[in-house]
Amino acid sequence: MIDLYMLETCPYCKKVIKFFDENNVQYNKVDIAEKMNEDALIQLGGKRQVPFIVDKERNIQMYESSDIIEYAKTIL
Repeated sequence: MIDLYMLETCPYCKKVIKFFDENNVQYNKVDIAEKMNEDALIQLGGKRQVPFIVDKERNIQMYESSDIIEYAKTIL
């Protein structure tokens, strides 16, 4: 399952969430408003930027909403 690091107020996160929900992409929301999740994001990706996904099954990590959506299309 994909971990989606996000913030509820982020328009780019909302774009990814909308796509995931409309296309039944299984994912886990990881809200970086919680300090522990923010620290994990920085440790994984190196910066505090959302959206960010981690797909452990395919060893993929990426930023940028458009790139995330294009990636998700390949696994549908």
